[in-house]
Amino acid sequence: MFIPSMLLKQLYTFGSLENTPNGVQFALKNRLSDATFIGLLGVKIDGNALSLEAFTLDFGRGNTFKPSQVSPDQSVEFPLRQVVTLSAAIPPLAEGKHKIEITFQSKPFGKLSFSVDDAISAEDENRVVIPRDPENDYTTEMAQRRQKFVSEAANVKLEHIPQYSFDPASVKGNIEHFTGAVQIPLGFAGPLQINGEHAQGEFL
Repeated sequence: MFIPSMLLKQLYTFGSLENTPNGVQFALKNRLSDATFIGLLGVKIDGNALSLEAFTLDFGRGNTFKPSQVSPDQSVEFPLRQVVTLSAAIPPLAEGKHKIEITFQSKPFGKLSFSVDDAISAEDENRVVIPRDPENDYTTEMAQRRQKFVSEAANVKLEHIPQYSFDPASVKGNIEHFTGAVQIPLGFAGPLQINGEHAQGEFL
């Protein structure tokens, strides 16, 4: 199945490249449609092919695999919006831009291959970040943590935002970093007299 290069690049989560205590990691997110991950075929960084055995694939919620454990007979579900973090046990990368080339097999898309540029940035210990859970960000607990974050950052008491009557999971895919809901004034006009072909009478 042919997929334009620009769409393939969207599978990569830009800004996810970072050095870790165990090596280097970056992330992919399925932004196409529901699929099955069949195998990691190759990864290059700055033109250097990396050993696949150096990688661990983390699909979240404790679902981690070595590339050798994933095959057409032992595939992994890769639904829309699923994130997989690729961690490689290699020496840390230097600060600055790096070219990443990735090839993997999936169903129904077949063999996918693309390259992107990402960068290793100097760590800023004073950087302020919004609370986020990469595995399950749409929970009441995470919403409350972000409410506390906003309240402390803005030095205000949130009165209406924490009051909502729906499951945070229901907004997944429609809003990032769900924190709460706001009140919207609502009113009604009428009744209006309708003299139409199919509607007759007074309606709100």
